[in-house]
This record gives sequence, C-alpha cells and structure tokens, in this order.
Amino acid sequence: MADTQANYDFRFGGIGRLYGASALARFRAAHICVVGVGGVGSWVVEALARSGIGKLTLVDLDDICESNINRQIHALDGLIGTSKIETMAQRCRSINPECEVQTIHTFLTKKNVDEILKPHFDFVVDAIDSTTHKVAIISACHKAEIPVLAIGGAGGRIDPTQVQICDLARSINDQLLKRVRKQLRQEHGFPRQKRRKFHIDCVFTPEEPRYPETCDTETDADEPQKSIRLDCSSGFGAATHLTGTFGFFAVSHILKALATPQNPREQSPERANSSPASPRQIP
Repeated sequence: MADTQANYDFRFGGIGRLYGASALARFRAAHICVVGVGGVGSWVVEALARSGIGKLTLVDLDDICESNINRQIHALDGLIGTSKIETMAQRCRSINPECEVQTIHTFLTKKNVDEILKPHFDFVVDAIDSTTHKVAIISACHKAEIPVLAIGGAGGRIDPTQVQICDLARSINDQLLKRVRKQLRQEHGFPRQKRRKFHIDCVFTPEEPRYPETCDTETDADEPQKSIRLDCSSGFGAATHLTGTFGFFAVSHILKALATPQNPREQSPERANSSPASPRQIP
C-alpha cells in the first residue's frame, strides 16, 4: 500500500504542486464518466488520466477508423479497427496502472441513459454530437444531481483562442447546442427566458463554422433529430488543435470543480445514507 501511494505521488506530484495535496486526493478518489470517446472525448480521457483521476467510465461503441487520424489521440497506424474505448482504457492504465477503467460498449440513448448514468459519478462529460442523445444525458444528470459538462461543436473551426466555457443557455454560434437548448426547454422544463441560466455548463466556440465547399449548408439545418454533422459525404472539417483545446478546457473545468472544497459531490455521511435526491428545481 505504501509503495502504491509513493508511486502515485511520484507520477502525479506535479498535479499536487499545482492544486494542492488535498485536491490531488480528491482527484484520485473521483469517478468521471466520458460519453463519446472521439474527437473531443479522447483528449478528455487522456487529460483526466494524466491528472491522476482514479476511476473512469468510458461509453462508446465506435471503432477507430483512418479518417479519425486528423483529430483523435487514439487514432494511430496499427490501431485502425480497434475499439476506441478499449484502446483508451489501455492508454489510461499505461499512464496510471492503478486507474480503474470501466468500458461500456454501447451508444447512449434515451432508452439506456438511466441505466448507464449512475449517481456515484462525480462528473459526466457529454462529448457526443447527437442532439437527442445530448438532451437525454443532460436531463438525466440534472434529475440525478450529477454535474455534467456539455461539449459543443468543434468541427468547422480553426481558432482555438475563441474556445470558452459558459452556461448552456448563453452559448452562441453553435447550432448543436442551440438545438439542445430548444429540446430542453420544450421537453424538460428548462427556463424559456433567453437570459435565464440552465446551471449546466458547456464548452463551445463563438467562431463561425467553415462549411465544406461541396456541402449544401441548408441541409437539415433545422432538423432537431439530426446530428450536427452535415448531410454530405465529407461533413465538417476538423483539426486536433480545436478538438484538443475543447477537451483540455473541459478537463480544466472538471479539475477546478473537484479541487474546490465545497464540491457538491463530496458527500457527508448523512447524504451517503440518504434516499435518492429529488430533481433540483431550476431557478
């Protein structure tokens, strides 16, 4: 046990010197769920593992393909065709052998969201690009009082200096998050007033997207059930310096929340033994 502690402290001592010993202990005890381990999600997982997070649950059904190489950390020659989450799980264990990594080989949907998203998660990262399924994740986490961070669209952008985090109600120039807001308001009782906060944070960029020259930008623009991907063979272009930046912003936000002593996920003995909480009221 002492050797394990010494090894962990040596590997992640730099994190401890940044955030403090008590924060590092919270990172080690934390359990983070990442839904979607692709362009942004793969970088989220990498950074969480390298920050000493003790337990990760990865949810995705995709395999690595050659077209992922431009933007996803696990996409390497020799790994094409392998499971994204199993490849990332192996990376995490190489970074931190004591990191517990659970892999769930499925796409999260409205039907299985309650089965997958458990109250014991300290944070959930929504890194998928389906409007309907993002809404399912956010609404389920809200009801279960699980902190969740929604990831907006990184495709079609080239300027990482514009990436930021704000309340989901206040992101701009992101059609994916716009559709998510609309469904949350219509179907889940989130505030309809434009300036009222959702108290759900998101990573986004206000940069106008660059559409592929061969794509019809009118296609499916207002269809709420569609993914943010354009309905053409090429879809949005994407680059590592954007998808990685989105992922690193997300991890920075999570670590800051976990490092804060008032972190709402730190349970008192009374809360740990209490019955499940009722859904929070949205102010």
